[in-house]
Amino acid sequence: MSRTVLLIEDNEQNRYLVTFLLERSGYAVVAVADGVNAIERAGTMVPTLILLDIQLPTMDGYAVARALRTNQALAATPIVAVTSYAMPGDEEKALEAGCTGYLEKPIDPATFVADVERFLTS
Repeated sequence: MSRTVLLIEDNEQNRYLVTFLLERSGYAVVAVADGVNAIERAGTMVPTLILLDIQLPTMDGYAVARALRTNQALAATPIVAVTSYAMPGDEEKALEAGCTGYLEKPIDPATFVADVERFLTS
């Protein structure tokens, strides 16, 4: 089974940390910094998992999730919102947009990979 993660995150430090944690656990990470490029890149690959920031340049993560869900090749691919949006209703909004799951930032480096992997087995 492929273990490729498409990471959609505009913050360079967050991209570095998530990439480091996932690669250390055997995942290949393809990182993009904005929604438009993420949709284009997703069209050329079928990742095991998509990690999606909600606050992105060019288009927000909700719009990205909706667009990704129109790609039939990604229908079974989990999309997990990883976001600092933690107000009541934010998780529901992400799920309604097509996300499979929701993780709040700041992430916990000690548990992040396990937190992500639970969406691969659900």
